[in-house]
Amino acid sequence: MSAEEAVKDYTVVVTNYQTNGRGQMGTHWNSEDSKNLMFSVFKDVSFVNIDQHFYISITVALSILKALQEFNIKKLKIKWPNDILSENKKIAGILIENVIKQNQLQGSIIGVGLNVNQTEFENLPNASSLKLLSGEHFNLDELLQVILKHLKMNFEILKSGNFQALKADYEELLFRKNKPSTFKNAEGHLFSGFIIGVSNSGCLKVQLEDQIIKEFDLKSISLLY
Repeated sequence: MSAEEAVKDYTVVVTNYQTNGRGQMGTHWNSEDSKNLMFSVFKDVSFVNIDQHFYISITVALSILKALQEFNIKKLKIKWPNDILSENKKIAGILIENVIKQNQLQGSIIGVGLNVNQTEFENLPNASSLKLLSGEHFNLDELLQVILKHLKMNFEILKSGNFQALKADYEELLFRKNKPSTFKNAEGHLFSGFIIGVSNSGCLKVQLEDQIIKEFDLKSISLLY
């Protein structure tokens, strides 16, 4: 839609079933028909500088987490860069594609997959859903409206330029922050360190041995848990 015409801010496309769902780094997102929330939102982000694009990801992750807190989902964390976990299990994935023209951000297409009422996840030991976690059945439309409410509130904070408040909230909720963790690098080697935060460009800041702090991008590191 956005490639063919001007799309209104907060245009939402929702589907009950995906035949070819995509996740980060070319992974697949599988979902049972009509049990989960899968949607994309178009957001005008022309007020964000291109070198601050990671703040869009921060804003979206925080919005989904804060929305889920309204439904009393417990022990919510953000696994860098923007997976949403509850009780150490993944319940939501976010994929953001930015529209860039002449080195300026124009819009973001924010894709979200949230496991809601599905209760079986074959060969996905780290996956869960809101129903598995709470025992309750959820109304998908109600969930969507609460998420959109939080998106609008947090994008207003971003638009006001209060980047540090968003980043502080995000870092406070980072999964395994300040805990000894094991990572795998691009060559497949394992190493240990402590997550201490993220850089403004979205790299993960890890404290290694001898108090050395190193920054890693998404292609160069994965957190094992």
